[in-house]
Amino acid sequence: MDSPGPERLRGILFDHARRARIGLPEAVFCEGKPKEALVALLRRFSRGCGEPVLFTRLAPEVFAALPDDVRQGYDYDAISRTAFGERLPERAGGSVAVVSAGAADAPVAREAARTLDYLGIARTLFEDCGVAGLWRLSERLPEINAHSAVIAVAGLEGALASVLGGLTPLPVFAVPTSVGYGVARGGAAALSGMLASCAPGVAVLNIDNGYGAACAAARVVNLS
Repeated sequence: MDSPGPERLRGILFDHARRARIGLPEAVFCEGKPKEALVALLRRFSRGCGEPVLFTRLAPEVFAALPDDVRQGYDYDAISRTAFGERLPERAGGSVAVVSAGAADAPVAREAARTLDYLGIARTLFEDCGVAGLWRLSERLPEINAHSAVIAVAGLEGALASVLGGLTPLPVFAVPTSVGYGVARGGAAALSGMLASCAPGVAVLNIDNGYGAACAAARVVNLS
């Protein structure tokens, strides 16, 4: 259960009441945090603590360097760089399709999928559905449309979001990734393409923000 107010943990003001306010529990962005702060947080919210907290951008080399007892308290995935000790109970009804353009988008797509796992929301991951071979997407469209919302993950020019936005009636949350050569500019081209999409009603998240897309989709599912 959420405690009534925030808690200070070694200089970190923790937002325990977030789930009560918005229906989504707290998450910890690990990149850039001092090791001492990370260890303290991970010890506090490990398996068996009764309070779900998701750790994102937890690099494999950082996780590997943690004390054994800390690592053993977590479900960790190196591709998505996510970890959680506790997670929310499985939610009855509603599910999300996570659709990625290519294998290079896997870290972001799997961050979205793992966030949904943590939130107790059913999901299906459809990988390698890029527009260079439209048959890969079209043959999976009936399965995708069986869900409540779609997360479209793509780098390069980000065309997957527009194509999905024109093929499915479901809410589409597009995530540009920092994948591509030269003018892809670390995801800026995909972000611009998704924002300029002619497919109406496609919502666009920040570059590489699989976590944010999962939370947006979860808000839809929680209202269904």
